[in-house]
Amino acid sequence: MKILVVEDQDRLGRFLLQGLSECAYTVSWVRTCTAASDSLVETHYDVIVLDLGLPDGDGLDLLKRWRQSGFKEPVLILSARDGVQDRVKGLDLGADDYLPKPFSLEELLARVRSLVRRQSTVKQVVLEHAGIKLDLLSHTVQVNGAPVDLTSREYALLEVFMQNQGRILPRTLISEKIWASHFDVDTNLLDVYMSRLRSKLETQGKPIFKTVRGVGYQLM
Repeated sequence: MKILVVEDQDRLGRFLLQGLSECAYTVSWVRTCTAASDSLVETHYDVIVLDLGLPDGDGLDLLKRWRQSGFKEPVLILSARDGVQDRVKGLDLGADDYLPKPFSLEELLARVRSLVRRQSTVKQVVLEHAGIKLDLLSHTVQVNGAPVDLTSREYALLEVFMQNQGRILPRTLISEKIWASHFDVDTNLLDVYMSRLRSKLETQGKPIFKTVRGVGYQLM
């Protein structure tokens, strides 16, 4: 399980890094809003532990942008702001849990385990979006009820997008998930597969994928 800790206080950051690592979690620790957003683009995390008072912005504003951009990772807020209205605002903006400071490591770990369990129980077997239905068990795809024949690579590519609906995915991230190493992939190969996928899925003339120049692609 991968956990991203966003905390600018050195002592607390090291405490969280050590405590979570000792429980066999893979932990990344960053100190700013910018570094946190960069980390989310580069890697999928199972849980994000987010402080609100960060040196380059407010954690609540960061959380709001994440949710608007399509990031669905569970977020546990850690904050000295322990008023009822602060907790309500954090949860309304998309946080999954809120733990006021100071806190015990035991309670933090229990809440992290709860978020991980919750995520594992809500994983879908069938993913649906814009008339596309992808069955993870049978490895079949339908568009508006009609079966679509995809190669294994095309299916894997579509699955990446269906698991990240609405999220802008960088080319490097897509390539790393589809090929063993994106360094071995010709720069045009991803474009070729995207073209094939579009021709098979965009049968009604309505665009499904958006090309974000200089970045990657997005399933709209």
